[in-house]
Amino acid sequence: MSDRGHIELERSIASIVVGERHRRDPGDLTPLMDSLKRVGLLQPVTITPDGYLICGYRRLEAAKKLGWNTLRVWVRSGISDELTRLLAERDENVTHKPLSTMEATALYKEMKVLLQEDAERRMKANQFGHDSDKTAGQTGPAESAGPELAGLGDARRRAAEMVTGKASYNRLEQILEMERVAADRDLPKDLRKVAEDELALIRNGGPVDPGYQRVRAAKRLYELMKPGDAPLDEHLDDAVKDEHEDRLRRARENRARRQAEAANRKRSTRSFNLKWAEMDGWSKKYDVEQIAREIKPDDWALFLRVIDETKAFAEAVSLAKESGGTPES
Repeated sequence: MSDRGHIELERSIASIVVGERHRRDPGDLTPLMDSLKRVGLLQPVTITPDGYLICGYRRLEAAKKLGWNTLRVWVRSGISDELTRLLAERDENVTHKPLSTMEATALYKEMKVLLQEDAERRMKANQFGHDSDKTAGQTGPAESAGPELAGLGDARRRAAEMVTGKASYNRLEQILEMERVAADRDLPKDLRKVAEDELALIRNGGPVDPGYQRVRAAKRLYELMKPGDAPLDEHLDDAVKDEHEDRLRRARENRARRQAEAANRKRSTRSFNLKWAEMDGWSKKYDVEQIAREIKPDDWALFLRVIDETKAFAEAVSLAKESGGTPES
């Protein structure tokens, strides 16, 4: 949890600004509306001091459909002026200049913290109830917030969607990791300099992943270094190359494993039935003389092998049924 604070108060629904980054399809709101009518709003929505919605789009939309005029909100008193400005520029189209990679990362970092804190507050309220609900005599489970009741992984995804319009947060997290390395005074100066140099390249429009991989390789090299070894930068290029080859090797191994798992995965009885329903009457569709005249030896051998495999499978199933399998209907 950060040291940012929040206050709770009643807010006019009409004054809450829903930005362009929020999803526009809230899904089926009927269960949530029923919950609001039955026990009221147990979990306030979260807004900035200027009234921009951060969390609780579905709750807000459900309240609108119910004709409510006001709503309990958490107002984040610690949101930075820069964050509020970026929200305003993005959502009101004050500027059409897109965020730079580093600006997007800074906004993503703040949004991720806010979303995670909001999720933690709502999870606690789900477990123990909310003080204001108790004083109002309201009981019962918190309203179903669907995907909004989220853990860290979902907070990352939602923060990325709000900032970039895409669910992928890998590039943003890579930049944050490089910033952590650059700022960690417990790490050696030459390792921090690698991160600082790569961040400078990114600020000037360079790609993120190559820089991240270079920092990652430098970290691994540092962890393996012993006293008296040559300076980090003398071996860094080789370490980056080794890291790249290791990534390719792991990717090949993972692909081979997935292929093997797919090949060994047993299909369902329904699939079996569909396969043989499709095969029913197949021999009537081919001319015996033409097949005998044109089929190649290898293809004929394959056909005979499949026939033998089919006979063996049929015998095995028959034995299984006789020894306690499902009786024939």
